[in-house]
Amino acid sequence: MRTFFPSESCKESQENALNPQSWLQVERGKLSKLSPCSSSSIESLIKVPEPPVLPFFRPVDYVEVLAQIHEELESCAAQERANLYLLQFQVFRGLGEVKLMGRSLRSAWQKSSTVHEKLVFRAWLKYEKKGEELLSDLLATCGKCEEEIGPIDVVSQLHADSSLKFNEHALMNADCNLKNVIFKIGDEKIFCDRKKISGLSAPFQAMLNGCFSESLCENIDFSENNISPLGFKAISEFSVTGSLIEVSPNVLLEILLFANKFCCERLKDECDRKLASLVSSLEDAVELMEFALEEKSPILAASCLQVFLQELPACLNDDRVVEIFSHADKQKRMIMVGAASFSLYCLLSEVSMNLDPQSNKTACLLERLVESAETNRQKMLAFHQLGCVRLLRKEYDEAEHLFEAALGAGHIYSVSGLARLGYIRGHRLWAYDKLSSVVSSINPLGWMYQERSLYCEGNKKYEDLDKATELDPTLTYPYMYRAASLMRRENVKAALAEINRILGFKLALECLELRFCFYLGLEDYGAALSDVQAILTLSPDYRMFEGRVAAYQLRTLVREHVGNWTTADCWMQLYERWSSVDDIGSLSVIYQMLESDAPKGVLYFRQSLLLLRLNCPEATMQSLQLARLHASTEHERLVYEGWILYDTGHCEEGLLKAEESIKINRSFEAFFLKAYALADSSQDPSCSVTVVSLLDDALKCPSDRLRKGQALNNLGSVYVDRGKLDLAADCYINALKIRHTRAHQGLARVHFLRNDKAAAYEEMTKLIEKAQNNASAYEKRSEYCDRELAKADLEIVTKLDPLRVYPYKYRAAGN
Repeated sequence: MRTFFPSESCKESQENALNPQSWLQVERGKLSKLSPCSSSSIESLIKVPEPPVLPFFRPVDYVEVLAQIHEELESCAAQERANLYLLQFQVFRGLGEVKLMGRSLRSAWQKSSTVHEKLVFRAWLKYEKKGEELLSDLLATCGKCEEEIGPIDVVSQLHADSSLKFNEHALMNADCNLKNVIFKIGDEKIFCDRKKISGLSAPFQAMLNGCFSESLCENIDFSENNISPLGFKAISEFSVTGSLIEVSPNVLLEILLFANKFCCERLKDECDRKLASLVSSLEDAVELMEFALEEKSPILAASCLQVFLQELPACLNDDRVVEIFSHADKQKRMIMVGAASFSLYCLLSEVSMNLDPQSNKTACLLERLVESAETNRQKMLAFHQLGCVRLLRKEYDEAEHLFEAALGAGHIYSVSGLARLGYIRGHRLWAYDKLSSVVSSINPLGWMYQERSLYCEGNKKYEDLDKATELDPTLTYPYMYRAASLMRRENVKAALAEINRILGFKLALECLELRFCFYLGLEDYGAALSDVQAILTLSPDYRMFEGRVAAYQLRTLVREHVGNWTTADCWMQLYERWSSVDDIGSLSVIYQMLESDAPKGVLYFRQSLLLLRLNCPEATMQSLQLARLHASTEHERLVYEGWILYDTGHCEEGLLKAEESIKINRSFEAFFLKAYALADSSQDPSCSVTVVSLLDDALKCPSDRLRKGQALNNLGSVYVDRGKLDLAADCYINALKIRHTRAHQGLARVHFLRNDKAAAYEEMTKLIEKAQNNASAYEKRSEYCDRELAKADLEIVTKLDPLRVYPYKYRAAGN
């Protein structure tokens, strides 16, 4: 879910909007000097909002649920697979596993058994891939097309029902002396073949060949049946040829109404298909969807649905479209989307929540999701999501009912919604007891202790927060609360250490914002500026102080209290922070440099390298795209295009871009990209010779120390793999001379391969001392020492970065 769901406690009216200039004067020297830990100044800046109740499917034992889904996928019927992959997607979304979410969504699309499922999951994939149009264009320039998720030919894929076949036997037995029949409409007469017209439907057969008076008439007045002469002529022709040729859309609509009235199923199907093939715009779809639903025309409805889904999210800003989706009853949903109603409303609800979780349309779409839910797990998700939205809208009675329904279906996480409602109503002890009963009855999870901490004070609160961090180190609220409390108690060092704990392994914007507030209260404007510039790098539109102030405004105000850096100063700062492995600080410097006259393509590229290290894939790709946009030359642009392709898994295409760039100009970055891509794409061990040659070529080209250090480090790694340790050591030593700090790790490996573990240990110690982010260095050093020292290093690794897996595996294997 892209939208942040704010908690009740952090929402305030716009009347109380913060005016940053009231506490941060822009004129230097006019800012009143505050005590570094003045409680009044700190209190005004530091507010930690309660964690929101997230609208996600969060099973207590996600491993068990994923295993169940996997087992069911192996034995279920083909038509059940897409829904199981959708459920798998929801589990991964609750875990925040973006790559696995994408894989599940693609599997749901690939395993769809109906046209309607294909429409929904195709649209969902397209929605998730918004902004990736450039990748398709780049692949096309390499002569390769990415797997297209193009429009579906609804008309050909939705097959006619077998019951529409004409009953020739019944007509052959019909006894009638009149071969022809004349239908009079107004002043016009339409001559028809009685037998052919009778074959259109049972009502016509009964009328023309049965016991009705019309069976004996040659002339029949049809003026009162809402059909024009032109329309009936087309019907007569269809009765003979079986097709409608050169009929205008308005006449088709007229014929469809007539076909429904007289149960002419084959005629209706032909009209349905003709009209469906004419839907090409949102306006067409809006006009025809209501008609399709009223006249029960599934092919036309599916065609209109496809147009709506192609226009997500924009179409949900059209009230007419929202009206169609929001007020479709069960019968209309069956016509519109067949058995894929739950999948459709899952998609629509997510898109609407991302646009505005508190809107009426979001609530209406989630109501339809609840109605569409069939299995128990679908009901858990639907009840819980609608409960979250009702809670945001302060519709507390409805929210309570929904959370209870979700909890009753087995979604334990919904107890957090019930507890929050109890607290809002003043039943704090009840909320605490509610969470306590859950904690004591099952194997508890971090979120349970975090939630319970909201309803107690003092030592109990800190015990719960500490337990929450122990069980789930990724929860940001416990770190933020502890850090804010320490700052209020004027324990500055401990407060910064606490918030730095999580920022050491998880770049959470809300934690950066809190640290910014700490620095602001301490009047450390340089550090505050660094954090707000890092925030703006990751999210240019980010709003701070509970969403009331744009981050860029705060940056402007703080900037006035920090001395100006020249371009040379910026480069020097960048080298300092890069060599000390201060990635957040480096991001800040690059943000500042982008305001200068320095070449922006190079800077955005450096930014992308940092963001990649910080595990921010979306921001990385945005920076690479900006680098391409601001490239000053053709050969530079080709390099950035190559990295875009490489980083999205298209190694060979990235290699082609590097070669194109080298043909224009032999540059460091082009040779470096080619070496990188070749090493990754070739399975031939002999390619290492070529990689060495390419890196040598790169090092002969002009570049800055930051990139040359990386090239020397990579060259050393290749030499190590080839067993040429002396050459590898030379590379690492030369890299260290230009302050490429990470080369210590490569040199340590050389020492180890020379059977000098002590030297390897010492080399990694140097890296630990220099690098601000050194969890990986401790982990690597643990390989070069005895068991007790290794255990101590791995304990530090877990403390610095609890998401690193190796220490847990090592300890588990040793017990």
